[in-house]
Amino acid sequence: MNTANLQLEGLCMAVAALNRLFVEKGLVSPDEIDLVLHKAEASLTNEDPRSEDLSPANRDAVVFPLRLLRLANAQAGQPAPSFASLTKSVAGTKRPYNDQM
Repeated sequence: MNTANLQLEGLCMAVAALNRLFVEKGLVSPDEIDLVLHKAEASLTNEDPRSEDLSPANRDAVVFPLRLLRLANAQAGQPAPSFASLTKSVAGTKRPYNDQM
């Protein structure tokens, strides 16, 4: 596996852990985290002109961390899921883009 992939895996899980801590401390709600991650994904897929030049696989790669963090956030209050289980769940969230319909 590419070292950069491992670094991104660690970074995603670190951010997920921080998000959990923020919720546990009462600094933000799971809904607030979900909303900000959803807005970030929408801006990448809808407003970023370069997204039109990316293949569907590359667009999925760009939004993968956001989708993974949203799924990790949705499981607040439960034991932290593994990266592998989150990855499988992300695969189930993929929908066709407008230019694929």
